[in-house]
Amino acid sequence: MTASPTGGGYWFVAADGGIFSFGDAAFFGSTGATRLNQPVVGMASTKAGKGYWLVARDGGIFAFGDAVFHGSTGAMKLNQPIVGMARSASGKGYRFVAADGGIFSFGDAAFLGSAGGGALPSPVTALVAAAA
Repeated sequence: MTASPTGGGYWFVAADGGIFSFGDAAFFGSTGATRLNQPVVGMASTKAGKGYWLVARDGGIFAFGDAVFHGSTGAMKLNQPIVGMARSASGKGYRFVAADGGIFSFGDAAFLGSAGGGALPSPVTALVAAAA
């Protein structure tokens, strides 16, 4: 789930990439009719709210509306699956987080460190962007 930039709406994403739009969050497309290699586990809206990215467990990324593709981990062997994503403050990039705390940055999203390779007491389950 991600909120629209105005706070007047939100999107839900299903594991098959189906999108459910509420309030002022418009529908820009989905992967609901596409056969995916892995289920969708997260999403982020663009800064303008005129698009969104979906991320799958393998780090495959799907861009809709005004969302620009900046890269993915879809072709990499991951130690743990991706569990969430967040866009950069500018909206010109995004980050993924894996269950082991590994961070993957794309576009202008700076890499600021990660817990990947460390011993966590339990798996990471989500990523939240800092207030812009």
